[in-house]
Amino acid sequence: MIDTSPLRQALADRLEAVGAVRTPAWRKAVEAVPRELFLNPGVFLPAGNGLWRPMTAADTDPAEWTRTAYADESLVTQLDNQLTADQAPGPVPGIPTSSSTAPQLVLEMIEELEAEDGHRVLEIGTGTGYSTALMCHRLGEDNVTTIEVDPGVAARADAALESAGFSTWTVTGDGLLGLPRRAPYDRVIATCGVRRIPYTWVRQTRPGGVILATVGSLLTGTGLAKVTVREDGTAEGRFVAHANFMQARSQAVTPIAGDLSSRVAYPNTERRALVPPTELDEPMQALLAQLAAPTAQVLRARASDGGTLVYLFDPDRESFAELVEDGGDWLVRQGGPVSLWDDVERALGGWHDLGRPGITEVHLRVTEHSHTYWIGNSPALRWEHPLG
Repeated sequence: MIDTSPLRQALADRLEAVGAVRTPAWRKAVEAVPRELFLNPGVFLPAGNGLWRPMTAADTDPAEWTRTAYADESLVTQLDNQLTADQAPGPVPGIPTSSSTAPQLVLEMIEELEAEDGHRVLEIGTGTGYSTALMCHRLGEDNVTTIEVDPGVAARADAALESAGFSTWTVTGDGLLGLPRRAPYDRVIATCGVRRIPYTWVRQTRPGGVILATVGSLLTGTGLAKVTVREDGTAEGRFVAHANFMQARSQAVTPIAGDLSSRVAYPNTERRALVPPTELDEPMQALLAQLAAPTAQVLRARASDGGTLVYLFDPDRESFAELVEDGGDWLVRQGGPVSLWDDVERALGGWHDLGRPGITEVHLRVTEHSHTYWIGNSPALRWEHPLG
């Protein structure tokens, strides 16, 4: 066994230097918790061409294994909701479905949570259990409740936590429901993406308590939202950063597939786009588009002549927008009861008119009946999303 305490110290130094670690108590947690324990049985590393190379602790030189563990990188630990590195014979294709998040992002989020001595924390998405262990070290294991939807992932995390000396409340289930029997909580933190903050989390949080979650995703427009629960049962706050996490499985969306031409066969309108879809490549613009068209998906494709195609599809509302590159301009064809690209253009135009404010200017309010988002007093930058 390699003594990894120097590597933990070096990781703490790096995280402190970039501002991810701001308080001595969380620095001590980073120095104390061995990340390598939470990567068993192994990880998948990018191998190019859509393949993933398995790397296991058992079959890797210990020095190389620990170097990998203490790199400030997210490490994939599961593919396709089932495959772990010890089960893969060699490089394999697959979609990452569980990972160990980069320590910098983990600590940035934990510091943003502003948990204090005696606070009870609910964590949604145990994953490997590394962030759970950090919170157990700082707050005490009986003050941390963590929920993981995948039984295999939960079992591995629980075993890793035990090996690190923490016997906490590790529960297998749908984290979007919270865990009422352990409520109320002072803090709720989600390490998976959600379309919106579930009101069940608000119910289970004390007035004055904080909920921190990554909201968005269908247009890859996501932001880290931080809201404070009020006495009247609402929660209000703002986005504090751009962040991306794997989507909560119970909210995962089936990607649009099949014959796209059939979906865009009957447009109602065709015109030149006022805003190019390339704007959606930027995180702030993507978030605004997500708020303007919350149930839409975006796809990119190539036309038969080699030109670029961008689609917005909203199957629930049977609406679409097809954007076709035309020289230096874009043509937009829209169909269905909702003009999706009109809504996106209105949001992006209002944002430009307001001077392109950053993500921290986006506010949100959560009630039992709706989510409301707004920037300033602009009517074009106010969206209400009813629940249900």
